[in-house]
Amino acid sequence: MSGIADVARRAGVSKATASRALTGSTQVSDQTRQRVQEAAAELGYVPSTSAVSLATGRTRNVGVIMPRLNRWFFAEVLEGIQATLLRHGLDLTLYDARPGTEGRRRIFDDFLARKRFDGLIAVGLDPDDHELERLLRIGRPVVSVVGASADISIVTIDDTHAAQRATEHLLALQHTDIAFVGGGTETPWQRVDAARYEGYRRAMAAAGHLPRHIASPTSLPGGYAVAVDELSDARRRPTALVAVCDEVAIGAIVAARQLAIPVPAGLSVVGIDNHEYAEMFSLTTLAQQPRDQGIAAAELLVSTLGTAAAAPVEHRLEARLIVRNSTAPPAAART
Repeated sequence: MSGIADVARRAGVSKATASRALTGSTQVSDQTRQRVQEAAAELGYVPSTSAVSLATGRTRNVGVIMPRLNRWFFAEVLEGIQATLLRHGLDLTLYDARPGTEGRRRIFDDFLARKRFDGLIAVGLDPDDHELERLLRIGRPVVSVVGASADISIVTIDDTHAAQRATEHLLALQHTDIAFVGGGTETPWQRVDAARYEGYRRAMAAAGHLPRHIASPTSLPGGYAVAVDELSDARRRPTALVAVCDEVAIGAIVAARQLAIPVPAGLSVVGIDNHEYAEMFSLTTLAQQPRDQGIAAAELLVSTLGTAAAAPVEHRLEARLIVRNSTAPPAAART
């Protein structure tokens, strides 16, 4: 197996120069760096992580912490993060920090404190016991996908604007009895739920209509359960629903079908996310791109590695309205 001495000999440089060239040192010219890298590739030599860490003081590893691994949004964000980090030659350590668990406590109290990474990406962490602030105190660059902290760079969509657009779409179809489904329960998305409800409330207020909130867990089964209860009473049944997310919206559509309520003729439903199942259910939705958010977060973090502390950046994306077949004018407007 070839070593650094073999690489140096083939490139015609000293071992020290070869080592600097392969660990990203700025003390080596681009021409020399390329010659050493070509020699290493020809010999199949890859510097060990520990060697790079000793030479540069960096681990070439990024920590990623998220409260769920088995949900569509988190999986998409993680895919974008990983693709970007691999492109930059960085490793990834993933922490599954489920809310309220002993494992989450140990991650924050023990594992993260060991600083075995150059930077950290926190995904979907609503501050609990000031966790985002605790991450900052570790002394490594931090980027948050969703979350809320004035001291941390954030990549997110404009949740308030997305829900406002969703509600305005229904209002334009002449719906007036529109309910918001989601929030009001213990969920890792409390801040997002509140922002989306605020967008719905603003649109309803601007149109001169009273808001109506149906609390629901942020899941397909949660949306189904509350929709069955709400829609089964014809006296209080709304003509349209704005769901906090597509999973809740799809749960509501399934509930309507169970109750023989046609969608959209008897009930219009709009969601937010453009979940992988949204097209299957022909769901009108405000599309966000979680994979793109993961890419943006990783690129933002990479740009700060090894640099002096920079001012926090907010990268806010706008969701795009996709109209499918789950929304239509109410029956009264069609007669």
